[in-house]
Amino acid sequence: MNLIRQFSDDCWDILQQISDPEIPVLSVVDLGMIRGVELDQDNNIVVRLTPTYSGCPATDVLKDEIVHVFTAKGFTPIQVVVDLSEAWTTDWMSQNGKDKLKQYGIAPPKGEAHSCGTHVALTDGIECPHCHSIHSKLLSEFSSTACKALYQCQDCLEPFDYFKCI
Repeated sequence: MNLIRQFSDDCWDILQQISDPEIPVLSVVDLGMIRGVELDQDNNIVVRLTPTYSGCPATDVLKDEIVHVFTAKGFTPIQVVVDLSEAWTTDWMSQNGKDKLKQYGIAPPKGEAHSCGTHVALTDGIECPHCHSIHSKLLSEFSSTACKALYQCQDCLEPFDYFKCI
């Protein structure tokens, strides 16, 4: 049993090293994009990946990177399966990932997806990741990507992205 646990831990450690191409401080694990790692009946490593949205242009890049890193570490054969059985949600993000977002200058999602999703109007008062003030104003519901909104802090006057609940 310890060998299986060590193998699983090693796989998750490898996946922690694979960065999101859009927000490089976050790993695919931080984002909650990895839905499972297991061995199939032929002892192939199978990684289940759920992209942040079904049409994500980085999906193939992430699949290739996972195969590359596992192979470089001697973990073969490896197969990456895109799992769209459930839509990705910010609820799957780790707290560590949300903390990294904030340190990177992006306000992390606030609340759970069902209570603050993109179908719910965005409001002022998102905490500024720079000075931690809650005196912020929504400038645009969309920023550099559809999953982020653009805010400006009314205290330090810095603009910042908010990663919307999805």
